[in-house]
Amino acid sequence: MNDIFPFIYMICILIFQRMGELLIARKNEKWMKLQGAIEFGEKHYRSIVLLHVLFFISLIVEKIMFNQGLSSFWPVILMIIIIVQILRIWVICTLGKYWNTKIIVQPHAKIIQNGPYKYIKHPNYLVVITEIMMIPMLFQCIWTSVIFTIINLYLLSIRIQEEEKALNSLTEYKRAFQDCNRFIPKIVK
Repeated sequence: MNDIFPFIYMICILIFQRMGELLIARKNEKWMKLQGAIEFGEKHYRSIVLLHVLFFISLIVEKIMFNQGLSSFWPVILMIIIIVQILRIWVICTLGKYWNTKIIVQPHAKIIQNGPYKYIKHPNYLVVITEIMMIPMLFQCIWTSVIFTIINLYLLSIRIQEEEKALNSLTEYKRAFQDCNRFIPKIVK
């Protein structure tokens, strides 16, 4: 099966989506800072942006060089990708003006505990982890999946600590999420 057109469509959709997210984030950042919000983690943010840019470059290069075709599990992988896109939209809608690609915390803001945040602390990072792992797997770009999943997990380990530290210092985050896991939903209380 010729998968070059699905690949091009997927890349175009993802790049368009990322550009839209950056516009939303920039608008939200301006609003939050006008409300007195403080930015944290500026140093590692550049590394995260670089990771995402290099991810797309690696994905395209690996696809062009090796062109392994679609995975034989493509229906399952595509369904996972669609589910995490729905989760991403749910996260953005739930956080509203507080959603951002940066760590920006408004002192004494009420912690949002509805939507996906009712079940886990970091649904947005779960989306990113899943995407970086699964999108390359859809097109059998194994090297991109493995390398960028490892780098992403390392950077997120830094980012999540920084984010939770910032939230704990300026809000009631720790108390609000004391019974909630980072990525695995608590089914039973």
